[in-house]
Amino acid sequence: MEIIRKWVQTIMTLLVNGSWSFPFTRTIYQGPLKVVCSPGLNCYSCPAATTYCPIGSLQQLMAGIRIALENGQNFFGFYVIGTMGVFGGAFGRLICGWACPFGLIQELLHKIPSKKFSIPRNLKYLKYAFLLFFVILLPLVVVDGFGYGELWFCKYICPAGTLEAGLPMLMLQPALSQTIGLVFFNKLTILIGFVIWSVLASRPFCRTTCPLGAFYALFQKIKVVKLRLSEENCTKCEACHSVCPMGIKFNEAPQDAECIYCLKCMKEACKFEAISIEIAGISLGGQESVKPPRPKRNNAVA
Repeated sequence: MEIIRKWVQTIMTLLVNGSWSFPFTRTIYQGPLKVVCSPGLNCYSCPAATTYCPIGSLQQLMAGIRIALENGQNFFGFYVIGTMGVFGGAFGRLICGWACPFGLIQELLHKIPSKKFSIPRNLKYLKYAFLLFFVILLPLVVVDGFGYGELWFCKYICPAGTLEAGLPMLMLQPALSQTIGLVFFNKLTILIGFVIWSVLASRPFCRTTCPLGAFYALFQKIKVVKLRLSEENCTKCEACHSVCPMGIKFNEAPQDAECIYCLKCMKEACKFEAISIEIAGISLGGQESVKPPRPKRNNAVA
């Protein structure tokens, strides 16, 4: 299953980065596919990107609402929010595990041999703060003299944008080096930090910072695809704990919003079919009880 997932991740990465003319054009793709929303975090300004980034588009929406309303343009970007809502409602954070290019990059970095460290669970709440403040509130509230906001997360934080767009564009257009300043070096430092952290710990950006992961996690209770735990089959052996890349103890928190549906707990760890996948209420596998019988007590009096 892990091999299949890696192939799906690779194919999705190539699909949302399918414009390979950039070595000749030396610029980003601006064709008709650019109106398509990428399900995962993939920078709009990546030279190969054929889709737009949902987080960048959500910031753009927030940044332009005030000036749009002042000019009588009463629209609220239902295409952006609606597309993200469809992805979230159908798949939730399964997208993080199967369709996000930056998630794949972190997983590959984590394969580099090194001592591995855990990530404190409480840091998972930081990504909700990034979603609320850097993606929604700051672009909406902090505006310039014309009423436009900035794309705060893209401009000041996003390591995916630095890796996929900032550095490649500097190589394609060396003249851009004259325009870089403190903001770029700050983002470069953030990228280097996450690269090193990804080697030492599993998916640190996804677990602590990614606003798209935070958005998809909001659909945990209502999404179509879910994992279910069979209490009858579970032996509480805790084998699922050690294989989870998100640090979830599945038998203790089967509805944890951090789950990215890599299925390692189901396919690699659990030997008793205690974990099953459910699609639209229909369970696939893990129904028949295979829990080993408990040993009988010998109540005979010696």
